[in-house]
Amino acid sequence: MSDKVVLAYSGGLDTSVAIKWIKEKYNLDVIALTVDVGNERDFSAIRQKALDVGAIKALVVDAKDSYVSEYVFPALQADALYEGEYPLATALARPLMAKLLVATAQEEGASTVAHGCTGKGNDQVRFEVSINALAPGLKIIAPAREWGMTREQTIDYAQRYGIPVPVTTASPYSIDENLWGRSIECGVLEDPWVEAPEEVFTWTRSAGETPDKPEYVEIGWEKGVPVTVDGQQLDGVSLIRRLNELAGRHGVGRVDHLENRLVGIKSREIYEAPAATVLLQAHQALEAMTLSKSQVRFKQKVAQEYADLIYNGLWFTALHQDLAAYVKSSQRFVTGTVRLKLFKGSSRVVGRKSPFSLYSYGLATYDKADEFDQSASPGFIHIWGLPVRTQAQIQPKSEAED
Repeated sequence: MSDKVVLAYSGGLDTSVAIKWIKEKYNLDVIALTVDVGNERDFSAIRQKALDVGAIKALVVDAKDSYVSEYVFPALQADALYEGEYPLATALARPLMAKLLVATAQEEGASTVAHGCTGKGNDQVRFEVSINALAPGLKIIAPAREWGMTREQTIDYAQRYGIPVPVTTASPYSIDENLWGRSIECGVLEDPWVEAPEEVFTWTRSAGETPDKPEYVEIGWEKGVPVTVDGQQLDGVSLIRRLNELAGRHGVGRVDHLENRLVGIKSREIYEAPAATVLLQAHQALEAMTLSKSQVRFKQKVAQEYADLIYNGLWFTALHQDLAAYVKSSQRFVTGTVRLKLFKGSSRVVGRKSPFSLYSYGLATYDKADEFDQSASPGFIHIWGLPVRTQAQIQPKSEAED
């Protein structure tokens, strides 16, 4: 009687081949676990495919609500954007999937879990560090890292055993998608000089196919979380879907990023993230209105640390708990509405308002409503410039500095 392994199953090339390969290599019965984080797939077909390939059980878990409320929105509140480009859609889904893998293994009495990540990517780290944090005693198998096959050889293996896969050598893209974004790599994209062909994009229109008139959208926020679109209250999943469709129609959200992977190599990644692009812009605009200058400056540093933490697979760590506590505190007054203009691939903030706004018209205006006491400026300048003046008097500039 063989033991059991729970495999994170996407229905793609590597995980489909992995079901057969694990049985051959380790003589383990495979339980396929597919996690719905907004992948927009036919999950009944994926489940049946896993069974047809050889899994003894195939489970599908709807985790969209958890993904948005427990992972996406906290990252949005933190303004997490890896290297200023990547909204971290795939990276955010991995700790949730790892958590569900561990829970399923415990429920099914499995001693082992498995994932379909290669040895060159970031996801192997995210899965395994998270699994080890949650259940250090579980064994981990990484078939695509162990079997040593090229992508073409993996396709040949699938064809040899009659395993249907949605990838051919003629269309070799590796795609991962969820509610927060879509990533595309491999094929011609591996040459950073080659422009991404239009065929890789499905969520966003090219500039020539977008509407000829701009469209405005208003997003309402409560404590750093988006809650309305154009005045309509929406749950998190519906709100993101609405903005993906709206912003995607205007070509907003395309990212061509040459990023630094955790494993030490540079990788060219194409992303589509219409909702993430718009929401991050709007959130930062509302923070600029409701946070003090020092809060905004410090939070920018926290945002980079938070993004790196997510990218590097460190979600289940004490550092994340500490940063999350600060982020939550910083959002106490980030409530209001932001208006954006969508047009020909661009998204711009054109209006913002908040009941907690630190912007004062009376202090900012130059007209007769001006409340700023300009007579206080000379004294302020005198004190502010005192160290500069003192140093200039005692340590005059040398000729080499002129």
